[in-house]
Amino acid sequence: MVEVMEPFADVDDLKARWPDMPPGADDYAATLLLDASQFVVDVVPSAVSASDLTLKRVTCAVVRRSVQTPDDLLGMESNNLQAGSFMSQRRPVNPHGDFYLTSQEKRVLGLGRQVAFEVDMLGGGVVE
Repeated sequence: MVEVMEPFADVDDLKARWPDMPPGADDYAATLLLDASQFVVDVVPSAVSASDLTLKRVTCAVVRRSVQTPDDLLGMESNNLQAGSFMSQRRPVNPHGDFYLTSQEKRVLGLGRQVAFEVDMLGGGVVE
């Protein structure tokens, strides 16, 4: 297993991609960026061969989704309103702040790419 020693992005990279980042959260964000970098490598080991910019962008997106609090309907899976008895119910998509990768992020990191190969039936070796 590959262990990430330095995060793929720093707090300034996150702030550049998220201008509304909560103030005073720099130390917390730095810790999450390291955790998210390791998460990316754990989920998609081939990510180590992705470009630095891609790794930076994906890591910042993972942290932003994890930290961002729901605002209006952003981050809500469902929003139920009822006129009688004044009921309102909201269900957030990621209430615990878990890390996850979108299908697009997995694709750009190389997960699920098909690789052509052939098997030598006489020699028993795999040729790529």
